[in-house]
Amino acid sequence: MDKFQIETAQNVNIVQNVAGVGDRILAFLIDSGIMFIYILLASILFSSLDFFSDSFLLGMTIMLPLLLYHLLWEQFWNGQSPGKAVMKIRVVKVDGSKPAFSNYLIRWLLRVIDITILSGAVALVVILFNGRGQRLGDLAAATTVISEKKTVSFAQTILTDLPDNYNPVYPQVTIFTDAEMQTIKNMFQQAKYNGNHNVILKLSKRVSKVMEVQYETTPLTFIDTVIKDYNYYTQQL
Repeated sequence: MDKFQIETAQNVNIVQNVAGVGDRILAFLIDSGIMFIYILLASILFSSLDFFSDSFLLGMTIMLPLLLYHLLWEQFWNGQSPGKAVMKIRVVKVDGSKPAFSNYLIRWLLRVIDITILSGAVALVVILFNGRGQRLGDLAAATTVISEKKTVSFAQTILTDLPDNYNPVYPQVTIFTDAEMQTIKNMFQQAKYNGNHNVILKLSKRVSKVMEVQYETTPLTFIDTVIKDYNYYTQQL
């Protein structure tokens, strides 16, 4: 699943999970199925009534909800149509905020070019090459479609790969709980990623104090060893 990071006006970084092309296609098919069922039921209903002698008026009565389907659903259901809701994807602005009606309107108007004329070929090409999950309508409206499915990578857990012949150093690590060790690992990885050695130094001092041990290695090596040791001992349980 592709991701992109944006920075809000408050200097807060938000990582968005871009909705996959497959999820968007399935959402489109679900919505198309709903619209087909609507046409079928409406045709059966109106054919049994004499309210509409004018075929044009009948056609407009049936077609108008279909034309406005995506616009109205996304406006009144927080960026989702029924298909998008099933696939857990949503339309948002590129800064992560809720779109205004004007944003929904612009992307809806460009559906004709993106999807209707060439059966979605234009939208597919633009989405694949854009990198932010945007079709032409999204580019014009400053919106995108994100996935709300929860994804957890291996790095986000307390699990760590250990060699078969691994020898632990600090049996005192068992004093920590899983939640505490997860916090330690998260802080450690974030500090390494940002090159913030001061955080690693403070973390190592705090961890060694709680464990009541002295380490002779570097703070980075110490924390890395603590995480591995915790995995070793908890896997023996």
